[in-house]
Amino acid sequence: MKTKEELLKEVLEGRPIADLRTKRNNLLIETDFWALSDRTMSQAQKDYRQELRDLPSTASPELDENDQITGVTWPVKPDE
Repeated sequence: MKTKEELLKEVLEGRPIADLRTKRNNLLIETDFWALSDRTMSQAQKDYRQELRDLPSTASPELDENDQITGVTWPVKPDE
């Protein structure tokens, strides 16, 4: 059985990727309307959403002293 300290360490080590996924998911939600059936996404919009989906495997997130995500190059949202 793991100690409290070991469990806390695991949680803290997993926090950067969890925070990245949360922010990434929110950015995807903000652009979900682009994918509605009565709209046609531009290639830039498709690329942006794909880059967001790829982030967990292409980034090495860390948290700075202010608990802000670092080590991630966020894709630039194209004009709508």
